[in-house]
Parts: sequence; C-alpha cells; structure tokens
Amino acid sequence: MCFNIGIVVCGPNEALVISGMFQGGKPTFINGGRAIVCPCIQTVQRIPLNTMTLEVHSPRVYTSQGVPISVVGTAQVKINGSSEEMLGYAAEQFGGKPVDQILNICLETMEGHQRAIMGNMSVEEIYRDRKTFSKKVFEVASVDLHNMGIAVISYTLKDVRDEVGYLASLGQARTAQVKRDALIGEAEAKKESTIAEALAEEQRMESKLVNDTEIARSKRDFELKKAIYDTEVNTAKAEAEMAYSLQAAKVQAKIKEEEMQVKVVERMQNIAIQEQEIMRREKELDSKVRKPAEAEKYRLEKIAEAERQKVVLEAEAEAEATALRGEAEAYAIEVKAKAEAEQMAKKADAWKEYKEAALVDMMLKVLPKVAAEVAGPLSETNKITMVATGDGPIGASRVTNEVLDIMGSLPDTVKKMTGVDITARMSQA
Repeated sequence: MCFNIGIVVCGPNEALVISGMFQGGKPTFINGGRAIVCPCIQTVQRIPLNTMTLEVHSPRVYTSQGVPISVVGTAQVKINGSSEEMLGYAAEQFGGKPVDQILNICLETMEGHQRAIMGNMSVEEIYRDRKTFSKKVFEVASVDLHNMGIAVISYTLKDVRDEVGYLASLGQARTAQVKRDALIGEAEAKKESTIAEALAEEQRMESKLVNDTEIARSKRDFELKKAIYDTEVNTAKAEAEMAYSLQAAKVQAKIKEEEMQVKVVERMQNIAIQEQEIMRREKELDSKVRKPAEAEKYRLEKIAEAERQKVVLEAEAEAEATALRGEAEAYAIEVKAKAEAEQMAKKADAWKEYKEAALVDMMLKVLPKVAAEVAGPLSETNKITMVATGDGPIGASRVTNEVLDIMGSLPDTVKKMTGVDITARMSQA
C-alpha cells in the first residue's frame, strides 16, 4: 500500500535525503540516524560520506616550456556531511548516482585542474617545488568541488615522469653540479690546508723570531749589567786612588805647614835677637818687625793651606781645584792687604810719634839704595861716549858729578814733600 509507513535507517558514513510531502518545500538531511518515511508521498536517497581516494593521472602534458611530462597525483575527497548547504549541493549533483560515477566526476575534475596547473609551470618548478604545485592544485580544485558539495581533504604529487629524458638531463646537470661542488670543496679544503700549513709555518717562524729576540734582549741586558758592574768597580778603584792621593796631599800639606812653622820660629828668633840688640828702638820698631812678621806668618800659613787644598782638589776635579786655588789666592791677597794696611797704620803711628827723627832715619836708610839705583844703569853700560863743550870737568869725573848732583837734589825733594830739612837735621846731629 502506498500509505505504508516505513522506518529508514542510515549509518554514520552516509546521509539520508528525504524529499516530498511534509518537508516544507526543501529536503531533509539526516546523518547517521533514522527517519519515518511514507513511500508513496516521500522519496529517500542515500549519499555516501566515505572518504574517496583519487589517483589523478595526467599523461604527456606540455608545461610552460613546452616539455611534455606525465604527473600522477593522489587526492582525498569526500562529501561534507556536516554542512546542510554542501549536502544540498551533493544531493543536487549526485542524488541517485552510484559511488563509481561520483568518483569519476571528482577524478575528471581533479585531472583537469592538475593539467591546467602543469601548463602554467615549468618542469623545474613542478619537480623541485612539489609543495607549491600541490597547493595550487588543491586550492583550484577545492573551489569547483565545493560547488558540488565535495571537500578536498588533501592532494599530494605522487610522481613526475617524462619520455624525452628532460628530467634525466636535470639529474645529470645536478650530478655534474654536485661533482663540481665536490671538486671545488676538495680544492677549497686543499687551499685551507695549504693556508693552515702556511699559517703554522708563519707562527713557527714568528715564535723563532720572538725567541731569537728574547735571546738578543737577554744578551743586551747581560752586557748592560756587566757594563754597570764594571763601571761600579772602576769607580771604586778611582775613589780608592783619589782617597790615596788626597791623603798624600794632606801629608804633604802638613809637612809644608811644619816647614812654615819652622821658618816662622826662625823668623821670631831673629826678631828676638834684633830686639836684644836694639832695645831702645823696640817699641818704635815693634810695628815694623814683629807685626809684619806675624802677618807674614799668617800669610804663609794661608798660602800653605791653599796649596794643600789645591793639591787635594786637583786629585778630585781640575775645575774645582782651580776654583779653590783662586779662592785661596784671593784670601791670601786679602790677608796680605790687611797686613800691609795694618803695617802702614803702624808706620803712620810711628811717624806721628817720632815725626822728624823717624823721617831722618828712613832717609838715611833710603839714600844708599837711591844711589845704588841711580848708579845701577851705569854699571851695566859697556861704553860711554862723553861730549863736552870744554867748560867744567870732563871724563869719568863728569859722570861721578852727575850722580852726585842727583843725590844732592834729594834733600830738596824731601823737604818739598815732607817739610823736613834733612841737611839741617844732619848738621844738628
């Protein structure tokens, strides 16, 4: 009977499409469940939801370079039962068709898109970048199959072949490239090995040069230290010799000082004898004999000390010896000047005390010296030529008279200089 009500059940791998009366103008989709169907007024169709594997063959397809190749791809597709929209598309496209027909439709669709993508890519791109090729086929096929209610789960490029040997040539080129890279790598390795050996040799030579430099530096330091030690030894020897010379100079200076002391003693003894002989003039002559003797003694002592210092300083350094000698001589001159000044002061005191008597005494002592000085040139004369007018004495007496005239003029000169009339004083005496 047409109105017999039946129950329809479907497994989880298929979907029921119920259409007809009581469906509100559109079919009802049931996945893995059951439904009550009235066979006379409703229709039930089963749509498989199993995953279907497609092996997509594209033989002798010309790529963008015009090279014919054959490609085999594997795709996983299925009717999307989770979306009523896609179930509607699938029911519209495949309703009432067996699975073989559905597979054939999907296969032809995938093959078409696969051939299209192959024509837009080169052999090298397809062969070397399979992932990009698979992605493009997957994206293009998914759009068309989506409109059929089928979802592309995956697509993988399985095999690429050619009948003209293009891929083999690519392999040979790659093999040649690999061999070339291997040869280059071997050459690079040999180069690096040679460079390493050269660097090692350079480091060895550098180490050798550094070692030689250190040896030379050590020798130099040894020579410098030896020179310093030799200098110290020679300096010590020189200092010892200088000390010996200095001590000898001191001894010589002491001997000279003793000799000077002896001379001073002798001089003092002579002064004592003179004092005993001329007691009357002791005070008068004290400033003339004793004081000068003491000044002479002091001068001689200073001279002796200067000589001693001179010898010592000559042994130490010539420049310093010269300076000290000048200083000693200056000091001796100063002492002598002081002594002479003191003697002159004593003489001045004596002149003040004895006045004319002292002057007379001095003149009596000086006159013989003056006569000797006047007659001195005559004694050295080898020949005298006398020219006379006939008036007065001639010959040797003329020379004598000349000397006597000079001596006779001395009293007048003294009188003019000192105011003392020597002639009158001598007459009184």
